[in-house]
Amino acid sequence: MTNPLVRADVLVGALGRSRTEAGVSAQAEALGLAVAANLPVLLWGEPGIGKSATLGQLAAGLGLPMETVIASIHEPSDFAGLPIVGDDPAAQGVPMAPPDWAVRTAAYGSGLLFFDELSSAPPAVQAALLRVVLERRVGSLRLPEPVRIVAAANPPGSAADGWHLSPPLANRFVHLRWTHDPRVVARGLSGTWPAVTVPAVREARIPAAVARARGIVSGFLAARPGLAHALPADPASRGGAWPSPRTWEMALRLLAFGYACDASRDATGLALAGAVGDGPGIELLTFAEELDLPDPDRVLARPETFTLPGRGDRQLAFLTAVVAAVQATPTRERWEAGWVVLAKAVDAGVPDVAARAAMDLAALREPDWTVPAQLDAFVEVLSLSGAL
Repeated sequence: MTNPLVRADVLVGALGRSRTEAGVSAQAEALGLAVAANLPVLLWGEPGIGKSATLGQLAAGLGLPMETVIASIHEPSDFAGLPIVGDDPAAQGVPMAPPDWAVRTAAYGSGLLFFDELSSAPPAVQAALLRVVLERRVGSLRLPEPVRIVAAANPPGSAADGWHLSPPLANRFVHLRWTHDPRVVARGLSGTWPAVTVPAVREARIPAAVARARGIVSGFLAARPGLAHALPADPASRGGAWPSPRTWEMALRLLAFGYACDASRDATGLALAGAVGDGPGIELLTFAEELDLPDPDRVLARPETFTLPGRGDRQLAFLTAVVAAVQATPTRERWEAGWVVLAKAVDAGVPDVAARAAMDLAALREPDWTVPAQLDAFVEVLSLSGAL
């Protein structure tokens, strides 16, 4: 007699088969952007809305292994490592042995390391996770750089024995609010789910994307210095995205990836808000759009025809972008063109705006490069800084 569960398992298998199709979702695109940028990303959402399934589908679509660790059921030693006494501890020390999931992840060389139920992990476990998320170290083992770190959490009110994330741990993630679309759920249960993909970087755009992003973030923080570090007052906000030098570096990377990948405005905005918080993220995106910076590479190709922007924040942002572009490809011709651009600030009567850029540009000079005439306007500031 055939076991009736055999046919039951056939039916279960048939129900589990589905296909994927290209989908348009700002939150999915923002997730792909953060994963491409190799930034730790944390999905916040109510239980049962598909956070884990989304990450599994992303890993499968990329052909990468995914190692899942339920943070809430682990001890601090599972992340900090267990001490293992060797032959001569006085000479060799006592190494911290990593757990099996870390060893497997390191052996893969790449993939997704997924920490689930993060908001249900007690403070001691969150503290042990700090080094894993930021430094990629589990005990004495260092995880390979291509490994992407992702996590999921339920809001404290709906999490099992939920906790607010500690500010140090929260400040290491790009936070994305994960919601469900009833239409997507209905279509998915009919057999077709949207595919979550990682955006493709256009190699030719990398230098300009980096230069543009550096100019925008630097110019924004010069105009809004109070946002360089702003720890929220209430515990709930401290457990989310907030601005710090670390998260502004994340925002810089996300913005550069957005430009290099042609990411949509909505996806870039969600990613930036997930790094530095809703208010600063929206401000930065608006600032970038209002600046409308010209391509620094095109300006360096014909610096004499360029007209310096009239607004101070645009001037600073653009000059920073020009220097970043020269740093990306530091040829003598581009270096000399950079000084022609900086001289426009002197002609406009705002040499102080170009002072920082002048010091950075001077530091790129090779010994056999002749000092251009435009540098004379910055001799005093460069001498004080030690650049000359």
